[in-house]
Amino acid sequence: MKRWISGCLVLITASVFAQAPKPEDDPLLRAMKDEVKRVKELTRLRLSLDPPYYTEYRAEDTVSHSIAASLGALVAENDTAVRIPSVNVRVGTANFDNTDHMYSDAYGGNRYDPSRLPLDNDYLAFRQVFWLATDRAYKTAEDAIARKRASFKNMSQPDVLPDFSPAPVAQMILPIQRQAFASASWKSEVIRLSALFDGYPKVLSSGVEMQTSQSTNYIVTSEGTELRTPEDLAYVRAAARGLATDGTEVRDALVVQAFHADGLPSEDVLTREVKAVGENVTALSQAPAGEAYDGPVLFEASAAAQLFGQVLGDNLKMMRKPITDPGRPSHYSPSELENRIGSRILPDWMDVVDDPTQTQYRGHTLLGHYVYDMEGVAPQPLTLAEKGVLKAFLLTRTPLFKEYPGSNGHARMTGPYGAHSPGFGNLFIRASQTMPAADMKKKLIELCAAGNKPYGILIRKLDYPSTGSISEWERMAQSAGAGRLMVPPLLAYKVYPDGREELVRGLLFRGVSVHSFKDILAASDENYVFDLIDSNAPFALVGAGSFTTTASIIAPAVLFEEMALEPKKEETPNPPIVPPPLLTSQPSTSARAPLAPRPSQSGS
Repeated sequence: MKRWISGCLVLITASVFAQAPKPEDDPLLRAMKDEVKRVKELTRLRLSLDPPYYTEYRAEDTVSHSIAASLGALVAENDTAVRIPSVNVRVGTANFDNTDHMYSDAYGGNRYDPSRLPLDNDYLAFRQVFWLATDRAYKTAEDAIARKRASFKNMSQPDVLPDFSPAPVAQMILPIQRQAFASASWKSEVIRLSALFDGYPKVLSSGVEMQTSQSTNYIVTSEGTELRTPEDLAYVRAAARGLATDGTEVRDALVVQAFHADGLPSEDVLTREVKAVGENVTALSQAPAGEAYDGPVLFEASAAAQLFGQVLGDNLKMMRKPITDPGRPSHYSPSELENRIGSRILPDWMDVVDDPTQTQYRGHTLLGHYVYDMEGVAPQPLTLAEKGVLKAFLLTRTPLFKEYPGSNGHARMTGPYGAHSPGFGNLFIRASQTMPAADMKKKLIELCAAGNKPYGILIRKLDYPSTGSISEWERMAQSAGAGRLMVPPLLAYKVYPDGREELVRGLLFRGVSVHSFKDILAASDENYVFDLIDSNAPFALVGAGSFTTTASIIAPAVLFEEMALEPKKEETPNPPIVPPPLLTSQPSTSARAPLAPRPSQSGS
């Protein structure tokens, strides 16, 4: 599922069902159910083609509000309402169907079905859209299964796994709720926050945006699954960029999110965090370039959570390699953990558990909580690594192994080759052998002294989810060659024997992979909760990807005995010849209106 509101499921099941309107009163839900019935009736006819054995109708009904400002001026404000349909048809049988082929999603005909559903509650119009979408999905499935059969004729017959695993029928119809959006107060706050960058001359470009979306997600399948669930999300983003003296771009960003706008941080917290972004860019613009390094590296808890999410979390998202024709490789990147079940990937005093059933951790609302995934499967707590040994993967209804033929409730995003992509919910990194967080830096210094290192490296922040541009990642991919690309540190410090810290810029990890986690030497006794908006884009690139979902990572600080970093190698343009204007001298800066008060939690 894309998103799920936090709360107590016990209270939901006790009271919400009494409040929920009957399914017959929702024309969209009724249209989806009636189209499923019609497809079932058609499959009873003798068709010359493969009849559908599974049909899935999805719809996302979303109302969103967004505000963006830069340097104290409003640059965009939008109110959007959209209903997005999706139809998935599987033909053949669960043992062999149209998915898992390099051309499973390819459609060469004309598209007549709209990409949007009507905003009016018009039952007949809904039926028309779903009818056209079903026609296209069925023709796509027929073409795909024909190609797949042809591919099998040109290859030796492997030991083929089924293409679709069974799952229990799920039914949950929750009420449709919409909270009023406090546009005036949030507009005032976003403008005020963006004006904070006026006071940082080294910041050459900056912006703040806020968005809230209130969604209702529908799933109706031919197996009998019927879901109507709220999936809300609100976030504030702030980004700033500058230039170092040699022309290298430096940047920092802030991203905070919550299920609802009233769950976002207070005005004081947002002010402090936005100022920190300006201060970081200013410091980075004056910091020296980093040098090649090979030695102990300490990740503070916030950076460690990002590290586990990007490296370990992404490698736990196992996808099935599609069937291809000889000489036509697919865009498939295998996990580094493939075929490593039962192998040690962490120290024997560390465990990894994904538990989407948890709603809070020590008073912090966890964004990785959900009740059903995109395939209507309810997740359970899943032990991924126990005492350092890999035990399981995040799986969907597409079987990957004979030993694990079914889903464990982690289909969280749309995916390629006619299937869904897995994702984590609440990823807990647990250590049974810990030390006080304050002693981690001392341990780093001791390791450097023992290894005759002049300094160690402390990392406070990684670029995950990445706030870089696509062109930046393309340049980094070219420089990485055949190696797996990893997000760079945004805030890295040299730590000298006397405890002094020196900020450095432009470092990249070298040779770091999921196998590096075996070299973790120590972990702190304090954990950090890192919330993120995950997506099917590389490195969960902010603003990219065709689908997003929310997740949380709970992790301690970790110390690596040895890790390698190297300076970024890229050509940089000359800095601007003329300095920027003095924004702090503009009259509008001092005359800016005070922040309007936020609404109460009722949203009124």
